[in-house]
Amino acid sequence: MFVEPQKPDFSDAAPPPALLEGRFTGRSEFIELIRRALSAAAAQGWREIIICDPDFADWPLGERAVVQALNDWSMTGRQFTMLAKNYDEVIRRHARFVTWRRTWAHIVECRANASTAADEMPSALLGPSWVFERLDAQRCTGVAGPEVARRVALRERINERLLKSSPSFPATTLGL
Repeated sequence: MFVEPQKPDFSDAAPPPALLEGRFTGRSEFIELIRRALSAAAAQGWREIIICDPDFADWPLGERAVVQALNDWSMTGRQFTMLAKNYDEVIRRHARFVTWRRTWAHIVECRANASTAADEMPSALLGPSWVFERLDAQRCTGVAGPEVARRVALRERINERLLKSSPSFPATTLGL
């Protein structure tokens, strides 16, 4: 007797968080935007995430929820690229993220562009169908959305800096 397999019931699964389209203002909105973006990346299966900031000092990378979202997102075939002027603040402030980076070193590429002035380095997260960019780091104001023109322009600016960057923030350090 043939029994047709039942389809899984995803009715209990939480829908991916809605991503902002438009302006954001303030540190709390900025931090919530990062949390939502990484949760959406996991839920929607983004293949690539690029984050860029002079030092990531005020990003919530060390939060348990953010690292969990990155764990949920991480799998074979994914690519996480991180670009900074330097990673001193990441190492100092975001211990959970440093551990996550070590575990997933095979999909994480960290690059530094020390020659770019901090105010010329974008503060942004770029996904395949949505981006945000913080335009004023002091006031934590910026814009977010899925517009193709915004995504293309931001990717071009980040690619320029990636071309002038070098590998940095190694997953492990070997001692002699």
